[in-house]
Amino acid sequence: QVQLAESGGGLVQAGGSLRLSCAASGRTFSTYTMAWFRQAPGKEREFVAVITWRIGLTFYADSVKDRFTISRDNAKNTGYLQMNSLKPEDTAVYYCAALRSGNYRDDQAYDYWGQGTQVTVSS
Repeated sequence: QVQLAESGGGLVQAGGSLRLSCAASGRTFSTYTMAWFRQAPGKEREFVAVITWRIGLTFYADSVKDRFTISRDNAKNTGYLQMNSLKPEDTAVYYCAALRSGNYRDDQAYDYWGQGTQVTVSS
């Protein structure tokens, strides 16, 4: 069993930065691939970034590539999403999720989810 809790969201002006954290409970967190998704009002949840558990490979949605950086510290059972050069279209609830196996871009494949943290970017 893995429980996830996001933090670090808030209100920021366009061009600013935020760092989201995802604290995990459970000793097996390090064996899960970890991802961030987001959901804007009236839109479907979308993939943002993922980091694999074994060798830390990372993949990003095109919309955030070169602006966001995903990382994890398995010793601290924590994942991160550093968000730079934020845009109003980045406004959404951001969720972290843990995946044992499957298509990392498919939110239905994920085993555990956090409650989400709101990120609002003003223009």
